[in-house]
Amino acid sequence: MESLLIKYGLSISRIRGQGYDGASNMRGLNQERSLKRPADVRWGSHYGTILNIIVMFSSIIDVLDFIREDGLTSEQKAEATGLLDTSYVNNFIFNMHLMKAILGVTNELSIALQRKDQDIVNSMKQVEIFKKRLQMMRDNGWKNLLEEVSLFCSNHGIEVACMNDMHILRGRSRRKASEITNLHHYQVDLFYNIIDMQLQELNDRFTETTTELLLCMESLNSSNLFCAFDKIKLVKLAQFYPLDFSSVDLLKLDNQLDNYIFDMRSSDDFAYLKGIVNLAKKLVETNRHIIYPLAYLLIKLVLTLPVATASIERAFSAMNIVKSRLRNKMGDL
Repeated sequence: MESLLIKYGLSISRIRGQGYDGASNMRGLNQERSLKRPADVRWGSHYGTILNIIVMFSSIIDVLDFIREDGLTSEQKAEATGLLDTSYVNNFIFNMHLMKAILGVTNELSIALQRKDQDIVNSMKQVEIFKKRLQMMRDNGWKNLLEEVSLFCSNHGIEVACMNDMHILRGRSRRKASEITNLHHYQVDLFYNIIDMQLQELNDRFTETTTELLLCMESLNSSNLFCAFDKIKLVKLAQFYPLDFSSVDLLKLDNQLDNYIFDMRSSDDFAYLKGIVNLAKKLVETNRHIIYPLAYLLIKLVLTLPVATASIERAFSAMNIVKSRLRNKMGDL
């Protein structure tokens, strides 16, 4: 949809009641908001785009209707006509509201994972909240989503698809179409299927062991005078690396961490540090990596873990389905 409007020379904005000069400029345009192309790995950018589409939907339909009647080429007119087809619009609106619901749940998790200070404890809490909210949406959210879609269609004068009718995929004849109802298509193939993939991906990525590992890592956080320090968790963290910490090393680490944390909290060099990377640098600068070799080894091992936020976001293959497959169904936003 956006590609057509861009090709036609329009920057999507609130255009109702405003002039268009037939080229690439809007006359008297007061752009209150516009659609931005979503970033590849930023869930929040997709969420913001969808919210803008919902708010600007009437204006977008006006633009498409204008292109259908007065497009510069027959291809543009045909594409606008296809986008305005009732069956396409119903799919578009449902997918749009489904994405809004799911990305609305994930938005805080996305923000938490993007934080530069890697607030792992709160991130893990957001993961658990995300799982529970998704499960609640799956169990009880279908009726609310369908009502929201129906109300949106009613407010914009769009005929709502009858859930008991047979669903026909665009581009396929009725003879070759699979025998499923609209209810099955929207509720099972889309609603349940997408949510199940989100839950499965989260369970696979954040197992009990992985979550415990990440929470133990937070004990190395140097912020606020090492307030997150927990010796028991750090020894447990070392146990995840049996090739690097022998049984004897674990006993040494237990004692070394007492000296380490006393030194860190009493030294001005470490008073205002933020982040494990800066902690590692300061340990080397002050030669304390030699004094506390086991603690420093633990820090180095933690820094090699793939916890960079962009890497975590790219890992959610199920989220890629929301961002790619459903986004393409919505007209390659």
